[in-house]
Amino acid sequence: MSIRKTVAAVLLSFCLAALSTAQQATSPSQTSPQTEDRIKREVRHEILMLPWYGVFDVIGYQVNGANVTLTGAVVKPVTKSDAENSVKRIEGVESVTNQIEVLPPSSMDDQLRIRLFKAIYGFPSLQKYDLGTIKPIRIIVKSGHVSLEGVVDNQGDKDTAGIRANSVSGIFEVKNNLQVVPQK
Repeated sequence: MSIRKTVAAVLLSFCLAALSTAQQATSPSQTSPQTEDRIKREVRHEILMLPWYGVFDVIGYQVNGANVTLTGAVVKPVTKSDAENSVKRIEGVESVTNQIEVLPPSSMDDQLRIRLFKAIYGFPSLQKYDLGTIKPIRIIVKSGHVSLEGVVDNQGDKDTAGIRANSVSGIFEVKNNLQVVPQK
């Protein structure tokens, strides 16, 4: 009878150890808030440093522990793949889900992009946003539908950008998704 108890105890210990190991393998890894904040900063930096990332692209991201999800829309397929590859190389990132849409090639959309850029960034009160290589107002055009993404200093600039975009002929719709940065 003592042999049975010993065998049962050994089997029970083995089963508990196996169950514990299986749970550790299937549960997502825990990432400290500091690590997640560092990953967010590095993802943002990597996106902004992409060689083909321009005013006609928008890439967003969400960091959940060690998992990063990329969203948005880009003109060139290489920008989508470069974004994913750059983020994968960040220390601490375990997986990248790439949901970035590559916009369909269209000469009409290309013409609209140029006219929209001139209408928005060429307007005197919005020219301050044309400084530097990283443009805060992103102009996304898909089949004649326009989305303004990014950040501006005040509601007046947001409204002006929307009005300027609506003034360009050949556009079906303008969605003004610009965010106003709160004043400090």
